[in-house]
Amino acid sequence: MQIPCSDKELFIFKKIAAVAAQTNTPAYVIGGFVRDKIIGRATKDVDIVCLGNGIAFAEKIAEKFQPKPHVTIFKTFGTAQIKLLDIEIEIVGARTESYRDDSRKPEVLPGTLEDDQNRRDFTINALSISLNKDDYGELIDPFKGLKDLQFKIIRTPLSPEETFSDDPLRMLRAIRFATQLNFTIEENTLLAVGREKERIKIISKERITDELNKIMLAKRPSIGWDLLFKTGLLQIIFPQMTALAGAENIEGVGHKDNFYHTIQVIDNIAAKTDNLWLRWAALLHDIGKPATKRFEKGQGWTFHGHEILGAKMVPQIFAQLKLPLNDKMKFVQKLVSLHMRPVSLTKENITDSAVRRLLFDAGETVDDLMTLCEADITSKNPNKVRRYIQNFELVRKRMTEVEEADKMRNWQPPISGELIMQTFNLTPCKNVGIIKDTIREAILDGEITNDFDAAYQLMINKAAELGLKPVK
Repeated sequence: MQIPCSDKELFIFKKIAAVAAQTNTPAYVIGGFVRDKIIGRATKDVDIVCLGNGIAFAEKIAEKFQPKPHVTIFKTFGTAQIKLLDIEIEIVGARTESYRDDSRKPEVLPGTLEDDQNRRDFTINALSISLNKDDYGELIDPFKGLKDLQFKIIRTPLSPEETFSDDPLRMLRAIRFATQLNFTIEENTLLAVGREKERIKIISKERITDELNKIMLAKRPSIGWDLLFKTGLLQIIFPQMTALAGAENIEGVGHKDNFYHTIQVIDNIAAKTDNLWLRWAALLHDIGKPATKRFEKGQGWTFHGHEILGAKMVPQIFAQLKLPLNDKMKFVQKLVSLHMRPVSLTKENITDSAVRRLLFDAGETVDDLMTLCEADITSKNPNKVRRYIQNFELVRKRMTEVEEADKMRNWQPPISGELIMQTFNLTPCKNVGIIKDTIREAILDGEITNDFDAAYQLMINKAAELGLKPVK
């Protein structure tokens, strides 16, 4: 079978083939590059497996290019990386690889090409192309991976129990590939994930979260989250999400299944943006609902304050999953805490004061916040969806009007804490905060205009109430 490669790729492969011939080291292109080329998926990473010392082979390859590229070496795994013409090449000696029952690090031993293909996670990733003189360009397909590509099937080359026990991360990779490629996991392989799920505990949180992020960046992340839930993996790696699942009914009044609502929201937002952290905000926007769920006679099911509790849970979840505890986390936390605010503005006559407060609190995230709110509409009733969208369009319109008039986004009151302390000869204290808050609230409520003179006069008046006089 002829694999469609670019001129740049063919040039690199010819150079590697020359090294293979000169050093009598059989070499093959293997794995994801072959798979993606066959299905027409973009790829810039190439894996080369050789029968011998992968690091020494990589050094010989580097010598074929001018200027000689840097070779990054990973001695523990016997691998090396070279960047050639903007293509990342990873070279490794054929090997066997497995995990002990209690280890997060694999044991690696030299092996044959057959060993290397046996240790591959899925049949579609065990495809290889020869770079050797006698059969250059020949596709080697020991597990009918080409057929599985044709029928969009994820299947392990050996028994799934053996494959997953050797490297439990492959269970997550099966789900990730099914999500990214929109493939189906073969029945026995999927059932084995459920049986072997406890093995995932030996895998580091960082590697698990790397797979979760790849699922999150797929076109339809819900495919992966649904599979994580149904296989039982989600209960182990992220139990807070499973707590969202299920719909309860009391006195004939039910509520929606918040797990399936949530993953629909992620799909909705994925259709609008590739922003990973906005997708995480969508995933976590209702995470506080299980703890705040109440049934109240006459009102039905309520989740009062779920956005506040959810925002408090975000740092804990980020730490648990080894996600970054920086501005990315704060961005997600802010959106979770604010996601009900625009909804409340659709249920009342929108006042300038309410809009000002939202613009002030959301700051630069306000557009992302509105995108999240619109994605949160998952009703199957087209009339209800249309009504919600129209309401949010009205909120956007009012925000534009108020923003143009008041310039509230990233706004700070015209009177600073420093000026308050200087005017009344104060050090940092409670009264400084009271005066500053009074000025901010008065401007947001429209009680005074957003300018220095009005704010200064209010400062003087409020200070007088507190028994303070300006210094002369």
